[in-house]
Amino acid sequence: MSDADAERHRLKMQKRKAVQDAEVAAKTIADKGLLMVHTGPGKGKSTAAFGLVVRALGNGWKVGVVQFGKGGWQSGERKVLEALPGVSWYTLGEGFTWETQDRARDVAAAERAWATATALMDDPDIRLVVLDELNIALRYEHLSLEGVVERLKARRSDLTVVVTGRNAKPELIEAADCVTEMVAVKHHFSAGVKAQAGIEF
Repeated sequence: MSDADAERHRLKMQKRKAVQDAEVAAKTIADKGLLMVHTGPGKGKSTAAFGLVVRALGNGWKVGVVQFGKGGWQSGERKVLEALPGVSWYTLGEGFTWETQDRARDVAAAERAWATATALMDDPDIRLVVLDELNIALRYEHLSLEGVVERLKARRSDLTVVVTGRNAKPELIEAADCVTEMVAVKHHFSAGVKAQAGIEF
């Protein structure tokens, strides 16, 4: 790179930094608990939520995790995270609804999981609650959408809640502070690759 090119780059980055610094300085709200939703047909919704759990733990937060629908099978993240100090982990489903084929059982399991979730949200020591696959329970009307959304909106101001699962309801999206949609561009499952330990669970 010539001296002239290096100088052009330096001036360009100097301008970029000034724009970035001004944008950051304009943000005035600090330490706000957020309602975050990870949805969409792509892979990575729960994975992103558990990455946030690790980040929160690294900052000294206490964390609660409630898994809706996934049943008692052991995933890699569960094996690691539920053993860590500061994590309250509850897997309270009985398997996906197409596996149980029993609506009454699915509703009862979702209600137990939601009761645990609200208790975690009420614990003043917990700063982050992950409600893994709650969107599925809402999609199949195992819980009252209106009741869940109102309770999430009424959470205390320093609590962040992350909701995962496909097909997030519009009412939940409207209530959320941050919504990320995982888009399925390409997935190995379509090519016949089975779910693998260390990748899917």
